[in-house]
Amino acid sequence: MLADKAYDADRIRNLIEEQGATPNIPAKSNRKWKPCFSKRLYRERNLIERFFSKLKHFRRVATRYDKLAANFLAMVQLASMRLWLRAYESTVLRIRTVPTMSSRRSAMI
Repeated sequence: MLADKAYDADRIRNLIEEQGATPNIPAKSNRKWKPCFSKRLYRERNLIERFFSKLKHFRRVATRYDKLAANFLAMVQLASMRLWLRAYESTVLRIRTVPTMSSRRSAMI
Protein backbone atom coordinates (compact mmCIF):
# COMPACT_ATOMS: atom_id res chain seq x y z
CA MET A 1 0.00 0.00 0.00
CA LEU A 2 1.54 3.27 -1.13
CA ALA A 3 0.62 6.43 0.73
CA ASP A 4 1.87 9.93 1.44
CA LYS A 5 3.58 11.17 4.63
CA ALA A 6 0.25 12.44 5.90
CA TYR A 7 -0.83 8.81 6.44
CA ASP A 8 2.19 7.96 8.61
CA ALA A 9 0.43 6.86 11.80
CA ASP A 10 0.75 3.62 13.75
CA ARG A 11 -3.01 3.11 13.61
CA ILE A 12 -3.09 3.32 9.82
CA ARG A 13 -0.02 1.11 9.44
CA ASN A 14 -1.58 -1.54 11.69
CA LEU A 15 -4.85 -1.45 9.74
CA ILE A 16 -2.98 -1.97 6.45
CA GLU A 17 -1.01 -4.89 7.89
CA GLU A 18 -4.18 -6.49 9.31
CA GLN A 19 -5.64 -6.53 5.81
CA GLY A 20 -2.61 -8.40 4.49
CA ALA A 21 -0.81 -5.58 2.71
CA THR A 22 2.57 -4.03 3.36
CA PRO A 23 2.58 -0.27 3.99
CA ASN A 24 5.11 1.76 2.04
CA ILE A 25 4.72 5.16 3.67
CA PRO A 26 7.61 7.59 4.21
CA ALA A 27 8.16 8.42 7.87
CA LYS A 28 7.41 11.87 9.18
CA SER A 29 10.43 13.86 10.33
CA ASN A 30 9.34 13.78 13.98
CA ARG A 31 9.00 9.99 14.13
CA LYS A 32 11.54 8.33 16.46
CA TRP A 33 11.31 4.85 14.89
CA LYS A 34 11.75 4.85 11.11
CA PRO A 35 9.93 1.93 9.42
CA CYS A 36 11.10 0.28 6.19
CA PHE A 37 10.46 2.36 3.10
CA SER A 38 11.17 1.78 -0.61
CA LYS A 39 12.03 4.98 -2.50
CA ARG A 40 11.71 3.17 -5.84
CA LEU A 41 8.09 2.21 -5.16
CA TYR A 42 7.33 5.70 -3.92
CA ARG A 43 8.62 7.19 -7.21
CA GLU A 44 6.26 4.92 -9.14
CA ARG A 45 3.39 6.23 -7.01
CA ASN A 46 4.19 9.68 -8.39
CA LEU A 47 3.73 8.40 -11.95
CA ILE A 48 0.30 7.08 -11.08
CA GLU A 49 -0.70 10.39 -9.46
CA ARG A 50 0.41 12.33 -12.54
CA PHE A 51 -1.58 9.98 -14.78
CA PHE A 52 -4.78 10.56 -12.78
CA SER A 53 -4.13 14.29 -12.87
CA LYS A 54 -3.89 14.17 -16.68
CA LEU A 55 -6.98 11.97 -16.83
CA LYS A 56 -8.98 14.61 -14.93
CA HIS A 57 -8.28 17.11 -17.70
CA PHE A 58 -10.89 15.28 -19.75
CA ARG A 59 -14.08 17.07 -18.76
CA ARG A 60 -16.34 14.07 -19.24
CA VAL A 61 -14.19 11.97 -16.90
CA ALA A 62 -13.72 14.68 -14.26
CA THR A 63 -17.43 15.51 -13.97
CA ARG A 64 -18.70 11.97 -14.63
CA TYR A 65 -21.48 12.81 -17.05
CA ASP A 66 -22.24 9.15 -17.71
CA LYS A 67 -24.95 7.54 -15.60
CA LEU A 68 -23.90 3.94 -16.19
CA ALA A 69 -20.64 2.61 -14.78
CA ALA A 70 -19.91 0.74 -18.04
CA ASN A 71 -20.13 3.97 -20.06
CA PHE A 72 -17.92 5.81 -17.56
CA LEU A 73 -15.34 3.01 -17.69
CA ALA A 74 -15.37 3.15 -21.50
CA MET A 75 -14.70 6.90 -21.39
CA VAL A 76 -11.85 6.41 -18.91
CA GLN A 77 -10.37 3.78 -21.23
CA LEU A 78 -10.67 6.06 -24.26
CA ALA A 79 -9.04 8.94 -22.40
CA SER A 80 -6.26 6.61 -21.20
CA MET A 81 -5.60 5.43 -24.74
CA ARG A 82 -5.45 9.00 -25.97
CA LEU A 83 -2.93 9.91 -23.27
CA TRP A 84 -0.85 6.82 -24.07
CA LEU A 85 -0.90 7.55 -27.80
CA ARG A 86 0.13 11.14 -27.19
CA ALA A 87 3.07 10.01 -25.03
CA TYR A 88 4.05 7.26 -27.49
CA GLU A 89 3.88 9.61 -30.45
CA SER A 90 6.20 12.13 -28.84
CA THR A 91 8.80 9.45 -27.98
CA VAL A 92 8.77 8.09 -31.54
CA LEU A 93 9.32 11.57 -32.96
CA ARG A 94 12.21 12.18 -30.56
CA ILE A 95 13.86 8.92 -31.56
CA ARG A 96 13.62 9.71 -35.26
CA THR A 97 15.04 13.22 -34.93
CA VAL A 98 18.12 12.25 -32.91
CA PRO A 99 21.11 12.17 -35.27
CA THR A 100 23.18 8.99 -35.35
CA MET A 101 26.98 8.77 -35.18
CA SER A 102 27.22 7.75 -38.84
CA SER A 103 25.29 10.83 -39.99
CA ARG A 104 27.56 13.06 -37.87
CA ARG A 105 30.68 11.52 -39.44
CA SER A 106 29.37 12.00 -42.97
CA ALA A 107 28.56 15.63 -42.19
CA MET A 108 32.14 16.21 -40.99
CA ILE A 109 33.72 14.80 -44.17
